[in-house]
Amino acid sequence: MTTTDELRELLGPVGIWMPPPAAIGLDPGEFARTVEDAGFSSVWIPGVNAAENLAALEPLLAATSRLVVATGIASVWTWPPAELAAAADRLTADYPGRFVLGLGVSHAPLVEATGQAYVRPLTKMRQFLDELPAMESTTVLAALGPKMLQLARDRTHGAHPYFTPPEHTVFARSVLGTDRLLVPELAVALAPGADGAAAARAYAKFYLKLPNYTSNLRTLGFGDEDLADGGSDRLMSAVVPHGPDAVSDRLREHLDAGADHVVLQPVGADGRFAADSIGELASIAAGLPR
Repeated sequence: MTTTDELRELLGPVGIWMPPPAAIGLDPGEFARTVEDAGFSSVWIPGVNAAENLAALEPLLAATSRLVVATGIASVWTWPPAELAAAADRLTADYPGRFVLGLGVSHAPLVEATGQAYVRPLTKMRQFLDELPAMESTTVLAALGPKMLQLARDRTHGAHPYFTPPEHTVFARSVLGTDRLLVPELAVALAPGADGAAAARAYAKFYLKLPNYTSNLRTLGFGDEDLADGGSDRLMSAVVPHGPDAVSDRLREHLDAGADHVVLQPVGADGRFAADSIGELASIAAGLPR
């Protein structure tokens, strides 16, 4: 099994968070090579909720030589624990040190759409981990609040928070301690000015409807006025910065706050993943120390 320190060294400071490439019209292997060639060390993929979704990650691994591929996240509401463990360990065996299994409790609307009741998600995660067989794969939890972060610290290799400002990274590191991985996601709009602000809000509007995220933001000092009308300027600056200078500043703030690795999600005018931003993001990240 790859140790936390070994993975921390392999990951370096910056990776990419993106939808499944095929789902947005990209060739998975070709785009994975683009990401790796640009100098990013990881790709984190959401929506890994069935065996075919996990299998779809293998072309990214097969087409690259160093890229770490992670689930961001696999929902514990849709996987039998033993089946997920076996599938994850197959990838780990075939691509040693290059696969990370991110687990999460998802969100009420998504879980309820499957016919399940979204009740006691922390208990659900504990039960899932109890039933998960011993694994060779590195695991992290999509953790926001203190109890889920404690579970990540005690039962996995670390945490993968989403839609959080640097202040949350400070808090998460304080809970996790120094020997667990902390990999926050940071959505960014590279366009400056009004265009970038509009892109950030187009992306954020979905997440500002999800209680897991809004409740977390409230604990960090954001109020009703920040969460209304597509998000205040203060909130957007903290969570979805726009313009190259703000993106660079926020990225460095997450790293200075204790993140081991930040996964950037570039968004375009429609709020969706901007695949053509990889080169510009690489330029922003190029000056970061490893």
